[in-house]
Amino acid sequence: MAEYEACILGLKMAIDMNVQELLVIRDSDLLIHQVREEWETKNSKILPYLHHIQELRKRFTKTEFQHVPRVQNEFVDALAALSSMIQEPDTNFIDPIPVKIHDQPAYCTHVEEEADGKPWFHDIKEYLTTRGYPELANAT
Repeated sequence: MAEYEACILGLKMAIDMNVQELLVIRDSDLLIHQVREEWETKNSKILPYLHHIQELRKRFTKTEFQHVPRVQNEFVDALAALSSMIQEPDTNFIDPIPVKIHDQPAYCTHVEEEADGKPWFHDIKEYLTTRGYPELANAT
């Protein structure tokens, strides 16, 4: 989440500076691939951050996200060193993004009831118990 918050802060700063075209270079392989929509995001805590980044991207005429391994990213090391020397004003923060955690996974509410009235896992449990397939397992 810290990687996403840092990215959001950087995007907001670029928007405040009226930047139109932006190259984002990060050492987080996961963040870059998720923002590019090359990898799916299943973590419910990360999704609001990812959606927020996608909304912020719309404010630019062009954005590009590139991954650079940490050992090759000397620019990040230099920025980290500089940022440790600078006193930041209290106004430089990210608004919190509300994250709702549900008691049960969402897919549980969308499972249709089986036609035979048995739970969806009945055949699996039966196979594990008896090591035998149900009678109509090969029926089409």
